[in-house]
Amino acid sequence: MSDSHRQQYVIETLETAFADLMRADPAAFRVKYRKMADNPFAFYRGTACLFHRDLAASEQPWVDDRTGRVWIHGDLHPENFGTYINSHGELVFDVNDFDEAYVGPFAWDLRRFVAGFAVMAWQKALPEQTVRDLAAGYLRAYLERLHGFVEGSGDEEFALRLGNTTGALHTTLQQARRQSRAAMLDSMTEIGGDGRWFTDGKGVRRLEEAERDVVLEAYRRYLETIPEAKRVERETFYQVKDVVGRSGFGIGSAGLPAYSILIEGFNEAHENDIVLSMKQANRPALADVVEVPRMAELFTHEGERTVISQRALQVHADPLLGYTTIDGVGFLVDEVSPYELDLSWDELNEPADMEPVVDALGRATAKIHCVSDADSDHTVVDFQTEEAIVEVLQGREEEFVREIVDFGVGYAQRVRDDHALFVEAFREGRIGQVASV
Repeated sequence: MSDSHRQQYVIETLETAFADLMRADPAAFRVKYRKMADNPFAFYRGTACLFHRDLAASEQPWVDDRTGRVWIHGDLHPENFGTYINSHGELVFDVNDFDEAYVGPFAWDLRRFVAGFAVMAWQKALPEQTVRDLAAGYLRAYLERLHGFVEGSGDEEFALRLGNTTGALHTTLQQARRQSRAAMLDSMTEIGGDGRWFTDGKGVRRLEEAERDVVLEAYRRYLETIPEAKRVERETFYQVKDVVGRSGFGIGSAGLPAYSILIEGFNEAHENDIVLSMKQANRPALADVVEVPRMAELFTHEGERTVISQRALQVHADPLLGYTTIDGVGFLVDEVSPYELDLSWDELNEPADMEPVVDALGRATAKIHCVSDADSDHTVVDFQTEEAIVEVLQGREEEFVREIVDFGVGYAQRVRDDHALFVEAFREGRIGQVASV
């Protein structure tokens, strides 16, 4: 495909994927696209739709009737990992950001991670062979953990914690542990004679009475989606203290309506107030290229799909995780936690420091694939994922590693080329209603 044809293909893919959101908030998309223009990895993070469209048009050598319908993350790039407090109160390191989760070929998650890692490593000027070796280490760690699950190591019991991590992952967990709810609340709210409320400022929008009533009604519907086993019996726990509109979320959330809700929490002490995020859920990129008829039957809207996805892939998910609707559109609701900290690659520049990190991320990837199967609390994947993948790879695991690494390194070059074509098109005002002004 010539550069001009590929450039038009990129433009059309973005316009198709984001048409409604670009119309709703072109200014937010100008910001999104400027961030994507900054470097190839930022572009890659914002173009899961392009990646999956490319994959759908290519051969799928590791797919059969089971391995082609595994519950996958959908946007597994190297920065979508971090810490959180699970429903057992444990601080763990895991995959995060489940907005793109859907059912599809298991290898697509691995391809997206390896390609993203190759883009990032190129920006750090690592030699290609080093990139290949590290990517292969990620895949072998994935396969090793997969075999562990087949041999009987409980899916739900596996987790990366302070006690079994080293290096950058251990440091990230320690940093998360030092965070405090009080400090987070002080950065977002203020206290006066009538209690605590959100601080006005950039990204905060006070609601008119009519909109506030709509949001509060949506909040009441959300409460009904919290699993009974995770509901707090204290009568005032879910009492709303303040609610505001929000903007300024990350690259993937541009143009999506969002609200912040402040609730009482476990007691009347101000430092124990809880902040919830209510954000419109978007259609995942995979849904446009992967045909899974049952998915349309199982979920009434994207908010429900996102929540069920996260509960399946995380196992012990946020007990406040739930969903609702506003004007018939699905919204995701979860806690804004002070203990959520993304893995930073800023100080990870040497291969020796990256090696244990990619090994751990490979094991974390295997975990999310294996817990979201017949053992989880849904019926989308009705077989043991680990057994299906091991069976399709039997006797060919090294071939599989080589093929995925070759793909990732090759696609990273495609991303760098596409990034240049995207920047040119954006500067010339050729992308939908989001002219670069």
